[in-house]
Amino acid sequence: MLAQLATTVINASAEGGHEELAPLIAPPFVIGGVMLGFLIVLLLVTLSFLNLGNRHEAVEEHADPHRQHTNKHDHGQGH
Repeated sequence: MLAQLATTVINASAEGGHEELAPLIAPPFVIGGVMLGFLIVLLLVTLSFLNLGNRHEAVEEHADPHRQHTNKHDHGQGH
């Protein structure tokens, strides 16, 4: 059983080398360059939002006992 399977795989791989490749819309280096350019644009957009959190001073959050999910990280200072 295993020998028959191995023979089938070997025969199929020997016949599979004659297939024609699918055509590309551009040469591979152009496709890679466009992808690299797109990722660089995404990087620049990400970096443009880098200091967005530094626009305003941080405001302390007050402890509201009526909130559904209370802040459990105030270590008892909000009571």
